[in-house]
Amino acid sequence: MSATLHPTAIVEDGARLHDGVVIGPFCHVGASVEIGAGAVLQSHVVISGRSRIGAGARIFPFVSIGTPSQDLKAALAEGAVTIGDDCVVREGVTINAGVGAGTLVGARCVFLAYSHVAHDCRLGDGVVLSNQTLLGGHVEIGDHAMIGGGTAVHQNVRVGAYVFVGGLAGVEGDVIPFGLAGGNRAHLFGVNLVGVRRRGFSNERIARLREAYRRLFARDDARALTERIDEVAAAFAGDADVAQIIDFLRAPSTRPLCAPRARGDDA
Repeated sequence: MSATLHPTAIVEDGARLHDGVVIGPFCHVGASVEIGAGAVLQSHVVISGRSRIGAGARIFPFVSIGTPSQDLKAALAEGAVTIGDDCVVREGVTINAGVGAGTLVGARCVFLAYSHVAHDCRLGDGVVLSNQTLLGGHVEIGDHAMIGGGTAVHQNVRVGAYVFVGGLAGVEGDVIPFGLAGGNRAHLFGVNLVGVRRRGFSNERIARLREAYRRLFARDDARALTERIDEVAAAFAGDADVAQIIDFLRAPSTRPLCAPRARGDDA
């Protein structure tokens, strides 16, 4: 089954459209774009640069994917975007291209209206960006993380897997996997209990995550975080969930850590 193009759509020579693709009215698809089988561009969608859209994508009106970085220090050179299968991209979303490997988005992600993904971001599978979420350049987000509406994430920040960030947050620091964060500026509240339960985590898994979190961020523990990390790594050896947190904390980063709010700090 070949692609279906509305008469008002512009598809430049060289674009690759797989079977079942539907290109709606007033869309513009660039010459270096590839669109996977069964993807639907509703109307007024612009896809440019070296962009690859996965199979089964649903892209709503006034979306722009693959335009050059908005980094004012960079030249407006053509870059790359790769989006996995079965993603939903709602109205007015912008996803900018990156250099090298480019901007990478996993499968089954959902981008709600007017959210923005800047250049060279890396998003895992099942990520949800709520309305008007803003990601700076080089942000990394792990699998199944959810970011609340109106949240801004600083460039180079890492957000771990299974994280939930509440709406209207300002995220300046790295958020550990399984964390629940929010506020302006964002801080940790604890483990994302609702999120992991929805993903089918057992009570035992959840209890171990909560205990690891308690040991890492206990307010009455005056030791350095590095000491607590080593202790938790030893105490929970073989626990894959806790290992994700430990590996995240030990990985190099240019951003501070999003930590629990200090006692008595009401900011």
